[in-house]
Amino acid sequence: MTSFSVSAPAKINLFLHVGAKRPDGFHALQSLVAFTEAGDELSFAPGDGVSLDIGGPFGKGLSAGEDNLIVRAARALGTSQGAKIVLTKNLPVASGIGGGSADCAATLRGLSKLWNLGKDSLALQKVGEELGSDVPVCITSRPQWMEGRGEILTELPSLPPLSIVLVNPGVGVPTGKVFGALKERRGVELPLPPYFTGADHLIGYLKSTSNDLEAPARMIAPEVNAVLEAIAGEGALLSRMSGSGATCFGLFATETDAKAAAEALKAAHAGWWVMPSRLLSTLV
Repeated sequence: MTSFSVSAPAKINLFLHVGAKRPDGFHALQSLVAFTEAGDELSFAPGDGVSLDIGGPFGKGLSAGEDNLIVRAARALGTSQGAKIVLTKNLPVASGIGGGSADCAATLRGLSKLWNLGKDSLALQKVGEELGSDVPVCITSRPQWMEGRGEILTELPSLPPLSIVLVNPGVGVPTGKVFGALKERRGVELPLPPYFTGADHLIGYLKSTSNDLEAPARMIAPEVNAVLEAIAGEGALLSRMSGSGATCFGLFATETDAKAAAEALKAAHAGWWVMPSRLLSTLV
C-alpha cells in the first residue's frame, strides 16, 4: 500500500459538566462533543519497524519516542508490522482541544487501514480506552454525547451548521491543577439532548449548560478570561472554553462572520493562536 493521510480534527467540548470523583481517581463527566475542520494531519506508509517524524507549527520539542501517544497507539494494536508515520502538528499542545488524543485516534484508524486489521470503530474505541480518556470520542470525529470518564459514548445526529473560531493565548493550564481548584460542578444528570432543529436551538440549549472547568481555569490563568471577553466582543453567538483549557472558542452563524472575527482577534492580539473553522458532521 502506498502512503495516505488521515485527519485528526480538533475536539471541542461544547459543554462540559463534572460530577463526583470516582473510585478509580477519575471524575465523572458529561459533555456534548463536536469536532472541527481544523486539526492535525498524519500520513502513513509501510516501513520496517514503527517510526515517527514530527513537523508543523507546533511540532517543535515534541518527543517522537516510546512515550508519544502515536507510538503507544501503534504498540497497542499488538502486531509486529511496521509503519512510517509523519505528524504535522497544527494544533497547540495540551490546550483542551484533544490534540494528542485526536492524533492517537487517527493513528489507530490509519494503522488499522495500513495493516488490514479490519477493526471497526467500536473495536478501536476499546483500544483507545487504555490510552487516554479523550481517545475513544476522537475515533469517529462525529458529534457525540460523552459520559463516564470519556468511554461511554452515544453518537448524535448531525449538528446544525455553525462556524467556529478557536483561540489559544499561549499559556499552559495543567489539567490536574484545574480539577484541583474546582469548587462548583453541575453534575452528570442531564438526559440526552434533543434533536437540534437549527443553530438558534443549539445555541439556546448550550446557554443552559457550562464548562465547569472554566471558572478554575480563569483563576489559574487570567488570560482565559481575556480570550473569552475578546471572542464575545466580536459578536460570537456563544463563547466558551474547551476541555480544561486554555483554548476557547466562539460559535458564529456564518463563515464570513467567523473569518471577520478571527482577523480582528489576530490584529488585536498578535501573540494568540487564532483559527477560524467549521464544525464537522462527518469524519474527514
